[in-house]
Amino acid sequence: MKTQTPAEAARIDALCNELLSLTGSTREGLPEAVFLLASQLTPLVNVDLLIRNASGQTLLTWRDDAFCGPGWHVPGGIVRFKETFAQRIEAVAASELGCRVRFAPTPRALNEIQVPHREVRGHFISLLFDCQLLTPPSPALKSGDGMPTKGQWQWHDRSPDSLIRVHAMYRPYIDAPAAHWQTPADPSPKVDS
Repeated sequence: MKTQTPAEAARIDALCNELLSLTGSTREGLPEAVFLLASQLTPLVNVDLLIRNASGQTLLTWRDDAFCGPGWHVPGGIVRFKETFAQRIEAVAASELGCRVRFAPTPRALNEIQVPHREVRGHFISLLFDCQLLTPPSPALKSGDGMPTKGQWQWHDRSPDSLIRVHAMYRPYIDAPAAHWQTPADPSPKVDS
């Protein structure tokens, strides 16, 4: 830990207590400013959902934000405080795709991502889980023939040129032939509410 004077330590304690009192329940997520601050203090842990169909296509969603810009990405989300991987996978499937999935209990890949030029949202521990659709993704979110918009999904035969840069590490999984794909054999673990 960093050495501080007693006055500095007392000031930091007071500021932290005030921030916590204003933040509310962290299980519901964090206010954006607090989330961005947390991303400057510690790596963020996220789950990514590798969803493939019987034809070997991969389901990707369109993203467009200040951190990654526009492009296709593997659906995923940051794990909240005291949330299980299972709960976050289920929440991502519901919020990004409007569907339910089952998933392998062990991640297919574990990656550490560091974005050297970024202090905010610049360090991640990403867990890639094999998933299978239990219900179809929402037709209302399906990308059409034109330019996709934020939050739309589409099946891809191969990794698209417009895959966001931080997901380039997933190209081998997206491009793997259907014969290399393993469907999660067991139902997803039960989640305690």
